[in-house]
Amino acid sequence: MKNFLLDRVEVGAKVILKNIYFEFGKSNLKPESYAGLDNVVKLLQSNETIRIEISGHTDNIGSLKTNTKLSTDRAKAVVDYLVKKGIPASRLEYKGYAFSQPIAPNNTDAGRAQNRRVEFKVLSK
Repeated sequence: MKNFLLDRVEVGAKVILKNIYFEFGKSNLKPESYAGLDNVVKLLQSNETIRIEISGHTDNIGSLKTNTKLSTDRAKAVVDYLVKKGIPASRLEYKGYAFSQPIAPNNTDAGRAQNRRVEFKVLSK
């Protein structure tokens, strides 16, 4: 299990959630995502005042409209999972950014794969 060192994480800091998987073109979480999400649950349970935004990101294949909906739906699926695990919805926000915040070039498969991600941003501690 990865330890999140929140003492070093400042408000506004972003953390990419690794090993979060969805069905292709859909917002259904795959079961292999649960372990990573359960780490976020533990983080939030042990830091009861923290508020976070879950953000969904896509590569640049497809339209902005389609990718905005997909990234929003995926971020919401993560929030829904966290709420189902007992995290108050009042501590969570979600937003889909489509392909507006790439972290790698979209001209290779590897770059596009890096851009398809879920992050959380610390809103308050």
